[in-house]
Amino acid sequence: MNTTKKTREPLFHLIKRTNVPMWQAWLVRGVTVLAAFLLIGLMSFISLKINPFKVYSYMIKGAFGDSYRIMRLLRDLAILLLFALAVTPAFKMKFWNIGAEGQVLMGAYACMFCIFNLGGKINDTLLIFISLAAALVAGSIWAVIPALFKAKWNTNETLFTLMMNYVAIQIILYTIKIWVPGGTGVLTPTVYGNLPKIAGDNFWLSIIAALVMTAIMFVYLRFSKHGYEITVVGESENTARYIGINVKKVIIRTLLLSGLICGITGFLLVAGINHTVSSTTAGGRGFTAILVSWLAKFNPIFMIFTSFLVVFLAKGTDEVMTMSGITNSFFSQVVTGVMFLMIIGCEFFINYRVVFSRHIKKATVVAAVPVTEESAAAETLEAPVNDTQADASEKEDNV
Repeated sequence: MNTTKKTREPLFHLIKRTNVPMWQAWLVRGVTVLAAFLLIGLMSFISLKINPFKVYSYMIKGAFGDSYRIMRLLRDLAILLLFALAVTPAFKMKFWNIGAEGQVLMGAYACMFCIFNLGGKINDTLLIFISLAAALVAGSIWAVIPALFKAKWNTNETLFTLMMNYVAIQIILYTIKIWVPGGTGVLTPTVYGNLPKIAGDNFWLSIIAALVMTAIMFVYLRFSKHGYEITVVGESENTARYIGINVKKVIIRTLLLSGLICGITGFLLVAGINHTVSSTTAGGRGFTAILVSWLAKFNPIFMIFTSFLVVFLAKGTDEVMTMSGITNSFFSQVVTGVMFLMIIGCEFFINYRVVFSRHIKKATVVAAVPVTEESAAAETLEAPVNDTQADASEKEDNV
């Protein structure tokens, strides 16, 4: 009696693609973005009853309508790019730093703390340098704390850095209640410690800082010894230890760098743009930056384009809602979500190929060598020859 169980084959298999040309991968991404914009136009026509071409014109107007909107787009792009640059070294090392939001908030908080307590009491130029130093220290400390726990006790960095975000928010909320006795929870913009304007606007310093940091980060990750060590640790910690790399040191040093960039970002937000601090100063960009960095494959140059796509969608959909008389932000969130989902799906199909089981079976049958009559006859003819040779060798032995 045959008791053999038949194992059920899965419907399909995922096969990793290898040696995908870079031009082909970026062509697929470009086509996906165009398809996403077509889908956005169709969705707007169905839900908002707006001509898709009008939607596209509104989006372009919202981002590039006049010189002020262009400069505001570039400034917001620069800030988002700084967030993405901050998380990139850690993510390249496969240290999942979800805490850029809190690290920037602590940098902004330290900057505002110095301005609030020293503003009007010391020289304004000196105050700027003191607040910058405080922001750098606070941002780096907030990033190094989870790095130390990871290096010494191998804690879960994702949960740890996420928790640190909420701690930073509560610290800011508590301090604002002390600073604002009226209980409004809103800190009035300060007139002290503000960065000087270039060409009469507060846009240029953020843009220049982002461009400089992008160039530095590209060279650091691509050509420096530290960048090489980050790559090796990200690929395999055991390999890194085998070739003599101090993994704990690399983790702490890399998170220190991330914290410094977050400190600079918080300083620019307070001293250069908002001139105040609140629990929403980071505005969720710490989480958006993760996607920006990942879509750019941790390449600082490519991050300029992914940051531009995110900011363009935000500005464009805001204009669509304004022109359509929509008061809530559901359309902006849906559009951004659709774009990101399509890009993520495109990345999956660039890296993997879906093969159905019936195709695998067919390929296996074709690959198998069939036993034909000619091959069987050849084996039959070969056998007597071998026997004759064996008999001849036996006779020689007897002689």
